[in-house]
Amino acid sequence: MKIKKDKSAFLEYVGDTPQLRILDFFIGNHFFDFPLTEIARESEVSYNSLKAVLPKFLEREILIKSRRVGKSDYYKFNMENEFVKNIIKIAWSLTKRNVLGETKKQLIPA
Repeated sequence: MKIKKDKSAFLEYVGDTPQLRILDFFIGNHFFDFPLTEIARESEVSYNSLKAVLPKFLEREILIKSRRVGKSDYYKFNMENEFVKNIIKIAWSLTKRNVLGETKKQLIPA
């Protein structure tokens, strides 16, 4: 049985769709590249949904193909794309706000 993990602050704030789950996965792993099967598994999106979304992400240069290993293409966040840079800033800002907000709530005596 698969254990459902908690949603990130990013997904809590913007919603939970296959496209956003893929973006959320790459936000947390933007230094690395991955094959489609691993992207689908780790972002909890079906392989078919990923294949449907991938052409738009590639067209908009949100994801780029980084290399080919055997028959598998590897993809990563395009860190030179302004949208990607901004979405990472937003996600980390939401995470920071979420963590600091919870810390402040805990410090206030009841």
